[in-house]
Amino acid sequence: MPRRRGQPLLDALATVAPGKSLREGLDRILQASMGALIVVGDGPDVLNMCSGGFLLDAAFSPQRLSELAKMDGAIILSSDASRIARANVHLVPSSSVPTTETGTRHRTAERVARAINVPVIAVSEDMAVLTVYVGEEKKPLEPIPRLLSRANTAIQTLERYKTRLDTTSGELSTAELEDVVTVRDVVTLLQITEMVIRIAEEIESDLVELGTDGRLVRLQLDEIMEGVEDERRLVVQDYFHEDAGWHLEEAMEGLRQLDTEDLLDLKMVADVLHLPDGALDLEASVQPRGYRLLSRVPRLPEQIIDHIVERFGTLSKIMRATIADLDDVEGVGETRARAIKDGLSKLTSSSILDRYS
Repeated sequence: MPRRRGQPLLDALATVAPGKSLREGLDRILQASMGALIVVGDGPDVLNMCSGGFLLDAAFSPQRLSELAKMDGAIILSSDASRIARANVHLVPSSSVPTTETGTRHRTAERVARAINVPVIAVSEDMAVLTVYVGEEKKPLEPIPRLLSRANTAIQTLERYKTRLDTTSGELSTAELEDVVTVRDVVTLLQITEMVIRIAEEIESDLVELGTDGRLVRLQLDEIMEGVEDERRLVVQDYFHEDAGWHLEEAMEGLRQLDTEDLLDLKMVADVLHLPDGALDLEASVQPRGYRLLSRVPRLPEQIIDHIVERFGTLSKIMRATIADLDDVEGVGETRARAIKDGLSKLTSSSILDRYS
């Protein structure tokens, strides 16, 4: 999968997305077949790199930006792009800052972005392309139709993976209720869940760039992804082996840090759970703590789920617990105990029906 974009670059792309005033000004510059160099930030580090030009401190407007672009110098905006601080400025970054660009405007933009880590936008007069630089990253903005086409194709891929995820999740639930879970069952679900989340992240980065033009795709994405990240966390919480240096957050981060090749290796996925010795055999039996299935019982708070798991330790013991046993758990009470038993019973019945339907 493509390398994930850093948050500073995503924030900068959001600033120049369709629907933003800055994007309207940039489009005006492109339509007039002009070039421009724009720095989004007017802090001391930026001003120390400026030479000449003149102070404006005027409210931003797309029209003003396009008119000021008629001059050769750079334009300095405030960090929120709400004001035009300076115009016709000569930027003088250190020549020792590395750059891969060839044109003067783009070399300057990349050096400034790398030197002081602020968003810099270069508008190419010859190629009519907008390029955003932030730190070590750069992103040429793609045409909106191409982005929409790619996002829609990715949504279709995501839907297929989500269907597979739902099937695998149901199979794990059945195995948990029948107390026949293997390591393979767990890590297969984690693998697919992580793939779904990574595809969604790629779509999300395109949606940032699409701005208001991507609102319909965003609605689809939100609907598909509802509950997926919670599912990932609950599966890890159910099965990871905690020790002094390996807690839930470390296990979650370990899963996120797997590269694509490692993610395809079920044993590498299993490794982030820090299972006891011998349990890395994919066919070895494991027992869930019960967080995932208890979360499906209606109106059962997380704190109560924590108390139940702490008391019984495994899902199989929770399933065998009587109403009186559950009533003894802090915060449960008889009414909630009956609701828990009823909820788990319905999950079991549903699992049996799904298996034989």
